Amino acid sequence: MKTDAVDRKILDQLVEDGRRSVRDIARTVSLSPSSVQRRVERMERQGVITGYTALVDESQLGATMEAFAEVRYAGNTKVEAITASAKDLPEVIGIYTVAGDPDALIHFRIDSLPHLHRLIDLIRRDGNVIGTKTLMVLDSWRRGQRVADDEDR
Repeated sequence: MKTDAVDRKILDQLVEDGRRSVRDIARTVSLSPSSVQRRVERMERQGVITGYTALVDESQLGATMEAFAEVRYAGNTKVEAITASAKDLPEVIGIYTVAGDPDALIHFRIDSLPHLHRLIDLIRRDGNVIGTKTLMVLDSWRRGQRVADDEDR
């Protein structure tokens, strides 16, 4: 999996906009379109690029709030059981098992506080959960994700 600085620039362009044309990327990295295409195909074959996806503004669909729950599990709980406790909930964006305290962070997208309350209650019903702490997201920034201008919100 040998990549160089030019590959990194190409990847940065694709992370910013996965629909960016090879011709546009080529201009940015000062290579021919065919060279960029070969590099992209090589990185896809090597598994450096694992896919392309659409970013959805969930707030346009009604889920206007995000939260994290710190979750603590009984000491004998397996990592697979931690993930299994919430992965089937459609409101869950991600589950991160972590070293230390807490055992996991669960990232939610919800439409209201009562909605979050119901989800936390569901997670607490898992027999291995011994404690939770909920954190509301006020604002966020993610590398490689374009954010709408304030005028667009």
